[in-house]
Amino acid sequence: MSAFKAAAVQMRSGTSLERNAADMERLVREAAAQGATYVQTPEMTGAMVRDKQARAAAFTTEDKDVVVAAARRLARELGIFLHLGSTAILRADGKLANRALLFSPQGGTLASYDKIHMFDVDLDNGESWRESAAYEPGAQAVVADAAGARLGFAICYDLRFPQLFRAEALAGADLLSVPAAFTRQTGEAHWHVLLRARAIENGAFVVAAAQGGLHEDGRETYGHSLIVDPWGRVLAEAAHDEPGVIVAEIDPAQSRAARAKIPNLKNAREFALKAAAPAALKGAAS
Repeated sequence: MSAFKAAAVQMRSGTSLERNAADMERLVREAAAQGATYVQTPEMTGAMVRDKQARAAAFTTEDKDVVVAAARRLARELGIFLHLGSTAILRADGKLANRALLFSPQGGTLASYDKIHMFDVDLDNGESWRESAAYEPGAQAVVADAAGARLGFAICYDLRFPQLFRAEALAGADLLSVPAAFTRQTGEAHWHVLLRARAIENGAFVVAAAQGGLHEDGRETYGHSLIVDPWGRVLAEAAHDEPGVIVAEIDPAQSRAARAKIPNLKNAREFALKAAAPAALKGAAS
């Protein structure tokens, strides 16, 4: 496997799929012009829509989605592996999936992944999110070949579940993906450290294309798209929340080298957990 250039596209998706598709195309073309053969867009590239009725009206099935069609066409025209970080797709059962899609340089669908972990949280500043009220979670981890690497899929909140990335690394993934729309509050606190940790503990590259800035639907995302190497070093960063492109070289040999130096994937052992009973407190009422 030889080295290649990877790009992360940072966006500020609005409520219009057509406008977002046009923005995606402009930025993907910019990435390809810089020599990237693997290009990743952020979570919810298609549209950021909080209102339930507007969301229901905006999204459709994969075969009719304008952003999916644009991504497929771009992959074929530019001869690149285009990773649509995610968009909302209407499933056959009428529920929505937060779905990532990987397109080949011929425009074919190489893989799809539905976000497994739903962002159901209440933050200190009063922000409250219930992703499970809008989307049906996926149930399957996915690994696929792309641009000379073995790619493991994840989306945004999945980042906080290291067991997903470990399973993908054990399945051969040397490039892990985390397209995201991190909130500003959680991004400022945890984005960099979690992405570097996933790279280090799995001896893998991480590419994380992000949404950034104040969106039409009122939410604010952190930006700071990153590309991290298997030793945890940041190779490229969009150090802001504005739309743009970052590019870095991915050499799968560096993943093999990191895993040889720190062979934690190989050295892991199964173990049992013994949970001791809580100690009794002196004077406690019986």
